[in-house]
Amino acid sequence: MHHFTYTNGVLHAEEVPLPRIASEVGTPFYCYSHATMARHYVVFRDAFGKLDVSVCFAMKANSNLAVVRTLGQLGAGADVVSGGELQIALKAGIPASKIVFSGVGKTDAEIRLALACNVGQMNVESEDELVRISAAAAQLGKKVRIALRVNPDVAAGTHDKISTGRKDDKFGIDWTLAPGLYRKARELPGLVPSSIAVHIGSQITNLVPFEAAFSRVRELALLLRAEGIPIDHLDLGGGLGVPYDHSAEPPPTPADYAAMVKRTLGELNCKFTFEPGRLIVGNAGVMVARVIATKAGASRSFLILDAAMNDLIRPAMYGARHEILPVKERPMAATVRPVDVVGPVCESADRFAQDYRLPHLEPNDLVAFMTAGAYGAVMSSSYNARPLIPEVLVKGSSYAVVRRRPTFEQMMALEQLPPWLV
Repeated sequence: MHHFTYTNGVLHAEEVPLPRIASEVGTPFYCYSHATMARHYVVFRDAFGKLDVSVCFAMKANSNLAVVRTLGQLGAGADVVSGGELQIALKAGIPASKIVFSGVGKTDAEIRLALACNVGQMNVESEDELVRISAAAAQLGKKVRIALRVNPDVAAGTHDKISTGRKDDKFGIDWTLAPGLYRKARELPGLVPSSIAVHIGSQITNLVPFEAAFSRVRELALLLRAEGIPIDHLDLGGGLGVPYDHSAEPPPTPADYAAMVKRTLGELNCKFTFEPGRLIVGNAGVMVARVIATKAGASRSFLILDAAMNDLIRPAMYGARHEILPVKERPMAATVRPVDVVGPVCESADRFAQDYRLPHLEPNDLVAFMTAGAYGAVMSSSYNARPLIPEVLVKGSSYAVVRRRPTFEQMMALEQLPPWLV
């Protein structure tokens, strides 16, 4: 469910017409719905009933300060994968105790920053990292709860580029090697090895891979407890998919997912951490673009927009498909035709959709890319010297720009000529 609907023939974000934002902010832009984010967070959190659950929003999906603060005020923690994300989470008001620091390549500086901030948990991805965290903790006089992120060798059944739990993926520690590292962690200073972490990928639309991975986590937890290592916390990551293509079978609901977790792991009497990202913000956001021109080629027709792959890279990177809607509603009987929806960037990959069936659109018409709240703005760039596009947050009948479009002068302020070119 989301809060982007047609009212009197015009697509609105909650109570705000998108053309109004376009006229005042310019296009392209991202628009997020407060009501949708809040609903998704509450539905996911409440699905677990009486289980002891912490929900830490995966900021890699969307690290906008206003988005993170919105979720923090609802009670969410944060899952961060860089020092920058950690600082945004803290600036957004997330208590350090509710922050999990994940990531396969933490630098020594990031480790020290996390320890200095007293983050709630660090997820460890290698023996080398385990030793470096211990050394830094001992030097700073800190103790930190750690979880080894185990790699359960489970194929998530999702896109190859967002699968993270197979034995040849770069993430995590082979689950068969984890017991030995937990024994080592128990002897190292500054570490409290009381948790197990797992995350097998993103946009997973089947519960079977989750259950296979969680079953291996259960085996490991029981083995470690039998050896006197007091595992009382399980970090089960995120990854539950959202519907992009509404003609496909819908993904499992949070209730379905929670029932599987209870069935697989409930008897362990652990505290659980979950790190949903896309599930919370995916369809809480749209990207709005303007038609620049239409073009008839020798064998194809093109709809050229002012948005490009640098603004929304998912179609170019993953072959992802977003529903594209005219902002002004067309009659049900309107003729549709196949077009390639493209941007102005000088790359053949700058194509959002091929043979996408749309009604006739004219220059200056607006279109909205649905389910663009996750891995949209956060993955954007200034390729072709195109400025990052604004982000807008809507709540009811109000909206605010929560990231400005930089001017050319602001973009160039980061560059300078060397003395021999002045």
